Amino acid sequence: MNTLHEKVAVVTGGNSGIGYATAEKLKQQGAKVVITGRSTERVQQAAEELGVKGIVADVSDLSAIDSLAEQVKKEFGMVDILFINAGVFHPAPLGHVSEEMFDQQMDINFKGAFFSIQKFLPVLNDGASIINLSSINAYTGMPNTAVYAASKAALNAFTRTAATELAPRKIRINSVNPGPVETPIFGKTDLEEEQIKGLGEAMQNRIPLKRYGQPVEIANLVAFLSSEEASFITGSEYNIDGGVNINPVLG
Repeated sequence: MNTLHEKVAVVTGGNSGIGYATAEKLKQQGAKVVITGRSTERVQQAAEELGVKGIVADVSDLSAIDSLAEQVKKEFGMVDILFINAGVFHPAPLGHVSEEMFDQQMDINFKGAFFSIQKFLPVLNDGASIINLSSINAYTGMPNTAVYAASKAALNAFTRTAATELAPRKIRINSVNPGPVETPIFGKTDLEEEQIKGLGEAMQNRIPLKRYGQPVEIANLVAFLSSEEASFITGSEYNIDGGVNINPVLG
């Protein structure tokens, strides 16, 4: 099914997890895909596996975003799909959050997302689709996630405002709020393996569907929002969480 035939798509943080699965899905639907990430080795490996273009870019570095947008335009022309997926997660209780932990999460999850969109605006076609990867953590009040949750809540608020401002260009922008998904993001935290296992089991018990989501399930939603089938959808948020947000006290 080539619903995105010849569309140009950029996926930030596309070398693993949800970004990788989405890049694969967009390519399957006919798009020309560019993935980005901070690790040269991981970006190159993922790009080779997927058969897409890989560009190393740290979204917390505004000059790197400038270079990314310039290179994409030079090699691919105007962009039709921008999936803002790059993110980090460093859980810590209040009283134990360092300035470095705060800055890194805000710099990548919100500042990086904000400026990636702003700097890509001149490179986006009218009628393009922007999808922001947010999280149900923006609303759940989950312990130890204050900074992460705040960064995602800010992203959702920005999405609503941007939808109004970009409407004259027919550019649609929406947020996707996953619940617990099987991705490598937990392995990138400072938690011990036993802590990660315990956190994972506790979270799974709270999911009405009693399982974690799969990256491809999030990718399916992003691909839909990227397509003309979603042409009347903008400024919206989609929870994709196995029911966690509608039944948060289930245990």
